[in-house]
Amino acid sequence: MKTVNVGLLGLGTVGGGTATVLSRNAEEISRRIGCEIKITHAAAKEIEHASDLGLGDIKLSTDAANVIGDESIDIIVELIGGYEPARTFVLQAIENGKHVVTANKALIAKHGNEIFEAAEKKGVSVCYEAAVAGGIPIIKAMRESLAANKVNWLAGIINGTGNFILTEMRDKGRDFADVLKEAQQLGYAEADPTFDVEGIDAAHKLAILASLAFGMPLSFDKVFTEGITKITSEDVVYANELGYRIKHLGLAVRTDDGIEMRVHPTLIPEGRLIANVDGVMNAVLVECDALGPSLYYGAGAGAEPTASAVVADITDLARAIVSDTKYAIPHLSFQADAIQEQKILAIDEIETAYYIRLNADDEAGVMAEISGILAENQISIDAIVQNPPVDDSGNIPIVILTHRVKEKKMNDALEQIKALEHVEDDLLRIRVESLG
Repeated sequence: MKTVNVGLLGLGTVGGGTATVLSRNAEEISRRIGCEIKITHAAAKEIEHASDLGLGDIKLSTDAANVIGDESIDIIVELIGGYEPARTFVLQAIENGKHVVTANKALIAKHGNEIFEAAEKKGVSVCYEAAVAGGIPIIKAMRESLAANKVNWLAGIINGTGNFILTEMRDKGRDFADVLKEAQQLGYAEADPTFDVEGIDAAHKLAILASLAFGMPLSFDKVFTEGITKITSEDVVYANELGYRIKHLGLAVRTDDGIEMRVHPTLIPEGRLIANVDGVMNAVLVECDALGPSLYYGAGAGAEPTASAVVADITDLARAIVSDTKYAIPHLSFQADAIQEQKILAIDEIETAYYIRLNADDEAGVMAEISGILAENQISIDAIVQNPPVDDSGNIPIVILTHRVKEKKMNDALEQIKALEHVEDDLLRIRVESLG
């Protein structure tokens, strides 16, 4: 039986999971692809504990160049993360004629155009199923299973840390800072949680999904990104009262005017399946012209869930190597010469409904002033929640749910509302999507 040799760059959580899955399921995998997959060389900064990973008798190095330059290696698996040195290593592996598998969403989102162009020129493939939503096979679904469809829009809960925080705030009435601290203790969030709570991690993944959906170059720098740090437990309660759940959502939408790419807190009707994706789980909802809506749900992180996607990519490449055929799936779903630049809409050009939460003095006529400003800006009110004062300040919390309107109009209205004498200027706006 032919053997396909794999070189690992990185022996952390996912590297260990990859070794475990390949070893445990070796017989099953061989039955599926007609060859043996063997990790023969690995590199990491620290290799003292490599024996604990069950890698067997393989070459180990602290220098990735030794693995990349190993002529016996067929596939390089990059599990280092980050932009550099991962980009340099991947480009060098491609130059050496190696196929590449990566779980690095930041690398693909920011440098994928360059990497895929280099791979096309060298006649090798770069696979990245694990870069989005961990073990959920969303990349394969987008590139293969939905190839007959025109994708209209997609919406994803694609960061488990943010979803865990919002779930705890809703279910247990906890404050953001308290839950974030626990997420860090549990290993769900880094010591610096910026990428997770400010939406940067989700924006990396959304950029990839949008390119797959719409056949355009990767455009991470054009994704509108807003975090969840301003969401309070009161907002979660108000949302529930109105029949919604708050999720940190990534949205890519095809419109007549251009493409929307945005990551932000979003109110979703509680009856939607995706609104009930809780904890650290991920989900992506894709709406197509032929199939209609389809939901992809599962573990978005973790050693073995992510390794599941990494190993799936390795097996796909191994099949092509064994059969001596070119791996035929285009990197971004569309043929390289058919990838087209498209207009990306600025956030003030998008249209959605809104949740507005503000504090106002308990004075006669304040609500009439607010309603008047909204009306002047052609913004229709769907619902209002006006509760008694929560402290001795005399301020009353007001929550307004609007119908759909262009963001620019909403921005103008909010500036006028904040300028009112009896309204505090720390109001909060959350976008609302029906996903219907």
